[in-house]
Parts: sequence; C-alpha cells; structure tokens
Amino acid sequence: MLTVMKFGGTSVGSPEAIERVANIVTGTEGQKAVVVSAMSGITNFLVGLCEDVPGKRNEVLKTFEQKHLDVAHALFDDRQFAEFMKEFAPRLEAFRNLLNDEKAMSDPYYRDNVTSQGERFSSLLLCHKLRSMGFESVALTSEDCGTRAVGKPLNGEADLTETERGMGVQVMPYVERNCIPVITGFYGCMADGRPLTFGRGGSDYAAAVVANALNADMLEIWTDVDGFMSADPRVVPAAVKIDEMTYAEASELAYFGAKVLHPRTIEPVRKKHIPLKVKNSFKPQEPGTLISQFRQPKNELLRSVAAKTDLSILTISSPEVAYRPDIVADILAKISENNDAIYSISTSLSTLAVLIHNNDVKATLKKLNELDDETVEKIDVTADVALICCVGDNLMTTCGVSGDIFSAVKEAKANVVMISEGSSEVSLNFVVPMGHAMNVIKCLHHRFVEESD
Repeated sequence: MLTVMKFGGTSVGSPEAIERVANIVTGTEGQKAVVVSAMSGITNFLVGLCEDVPGKRNEVLKTFEQKHLDVAHALFDDRQFAEFMKEFAPRLEAFRNLLNDEKAMSDPYYRDNVTSQGERFSSLLLCHKLRSMGFESVALTSEDCGTRAVGKPLNGEADLTETERGMGVQVMPYVERNCIPVITGFYGCMADGRPLTFGRGGSDYAAAVVANALNADMLEIWTDVDGFMSADPRVVPAAVKIDEMTYAEASELAYFGAKVLHPRTIEPVRKKHIPLKVKNSFKPQEPGTLISQFRQPKNELLRSVAAKTDLSILTISSPEVAYRPDIVADILAKISENNDAIYSISTSLSTLAVLIHNNDVKATLKKLNELDDETVEKIDVTADVALICCVGDNLMTTCGVSGDIFSAVKEAKANVVMISEGSSEVSLNFVVPMGHAMNVIKCLHHRFVEESD
C-alpha cells in the first residue's frame, strides 16, 4: 500500500513538531511519500521579502537562515548537523543569488520563485530527521520530481499527465526501494523550469497531485485540526467532527469557506478514486475525516455550514441579457482577464449579478468599463457580503428544505440578498450581509445539527 502524507506549516513549525511528524511517518506501514509545506510563518515572511528593497534582503535572509538553523541544531547531533549543512548551504546560496539577481526581479514569476523557497528548506529538515532515525530518505524539490505546472503567476495548476510521467521516472524508484521521498509542496515548475505556485495553501493540492501521479492508495492531509467540522468551532463551540464525506461535499465546503483543505485538493484524487483522510498531527490517534466517492447515507439534512466572507455583488444592468448569451460571455470574459474567482452568478431579464472578492472589485470595474454602453448600461456594487454554504443530504429534492433554512436565517435577523444552488445536490448557497454571517451560521447549526441530535 502506498500512502502520500502531507504535513502543513504548523506540523513542521518547530523541532518538537518535526519529531512528531517523523514518528507519524515511520509508524505508517507500507510505502510512503511525504509532501511538506514551509514552516509556519515562513511563506508570509517570504511574501514580505518580495516587497523589501534589494539592499536589505541579505539582512532579512539572515533571519530566514537562522530560523532554520535553530531548528536543525535542536534536531541533530554534530555529525547529523554536518550532513544537513551539505544540502542546506547550496540551497541557501542559490536563494541568496536569486534575491540579488536584478534581472530575475523583472520576471512576472519572480514572486513565485521567492515564495516557494520555504518548502525547499522544511523538506530538508524532515528528510534529515528521518535519516537520523535510521530510515533512508531523500529531499526532492518540485524541479527534481517533474511536477509540471501551467497558468498565471501565483495561480498555477498542475498538468497531471506530464507530472505523472515525470514522477514515474524521478520519484517512483525511491518509493519502490522504501526510500522515503520528502517533496516540496506549494508549487510546480513550468516547461521552462521556472517555479509557479498553486496559490496560498496550495501544498494540499500539491500533495493530491503527487498522489495522482504515483497512483497512491491513500492521501493523508495532516494539519492542526481534527478534520472537517459541522461548522467553524471558533464560531460555533458546539460544532462536531464529521467522520465521512464524499468528494462532492468536501469540494463544496473547501471552495466556499471551510479552511481545512485547499479548494483544488479534491479533483486530482477524485479522478483516480483515491480516498483522502484529514488528520490532526498533534492528535495522531484520532481517526479524522475520511473523504471518498461514496459514504454511508445518514439522512442528515444539513451536515455542515461554512461562510466565505469579504465578497461583493456586482449587479450589471444590460438590455435583454436573458436573450443574449453573447453579452453574458463578453462580461464574464472581461472579469476573467483579471483572473478573478467568480463565486456565484445569477441572471434576470435585464441584469447579471456576479459575486467576487472585495479586493477584486476595483480592477473588475475597470475592465467592465471597457465594454460599450449597449453591453453594460450601469453597474451597482453591494460590498461586504458573505456566501453561506450549506452541505447536506438531498438538499435539492427534500420538500420544504429551503423554507426551513431561510426560517433559520430569519431568526438571525438577516436578509438574503442572493440565492444560488450548489453545483450538485449536496449544497445550497445564499448571500447575506457580512455582518450577519456568523449569526446565520450559529442559527443554522443550532436548528439542523444540534436540535437534530
């Protein structure tokens, strides 16, 4: 059995955490491949480093270096530390050269290169910890593995076919001889070799890509929570863990607000029916949440509720939009030029309502203003709204379920400003003012989860 195991930033964020992870890895039976995030806080540090003036970067790099060396000193004896430095020093020098390369700074993918550096060093720490315990291990970058990525800066996606071909040659031989590869998450490489990141939190997705490429039997996402919950426990203290979910349920929650998984994580494993477990690296004995193609039906009308906040509705008035699909296509094409995510779309005879992030509004309006007056008459903006995602069983076919849900919304004294069915029968989504979102979640959870127990 081949298990791909991904560990997030908090799971590799300290010497104690790395030791805990090493014990989890070595205690797992069968063949293994490991994918790691950068140490907690490092990616934010690197994002800030991109903004620093070049003259200060060597000074800031010393802080980056010292943080990793402090962890290494705590993990290794003198001999082990010397072995670690043989790989650490060349990678650090390459990073230093990148930061001082003025030509590289003009590359639109420069930020991808800088912000992907953290994984290159966290993978070394875990690899050498495994070696110090007597296990054969190798630290592999995405370049080493052949993780192929395509797309715009800071928002890449994997070419699964090319990645499978590359990893079959570059990674699988290590796995087959029980040498544990520790692979960088978060990014892949374009055809010309330049790094391209998968977006913040993209190490989950990178691990799913590895699982797909290696035809794994299981993907485990190890994080600092027990699994998917019926609601965010910071908002609803009575939230309970969900033992089993389908790919469709997990996809909806990840995309619309639950921060347990990167939204793209499900698709690479769904393609090959690879089950996925979300587990807590700080409580490895807990079973976590199992995500797969099917689960035992429990007739839970509402299983989980999540919110995506900081959104805006653009209501675009356009003559006969309902009869002119070309107008809708023109509008959406303009929005896509900014690479903006569209969370929901609703149409009427003369308007098209589009839900996007608050931060994207200014650039989107600029693009839409390029259209002629016959295509767009006016645009109204409703800022600071939240999309509520309800996931459950048979939501679209159960008589009266919408009325029950909106009755709970009424209890929260909130007004629904936009309604959208989910992409499948498992979800129902609607939009409320952001200031009411948390109260709506509490009322929904109380009505459908707590009172149903």
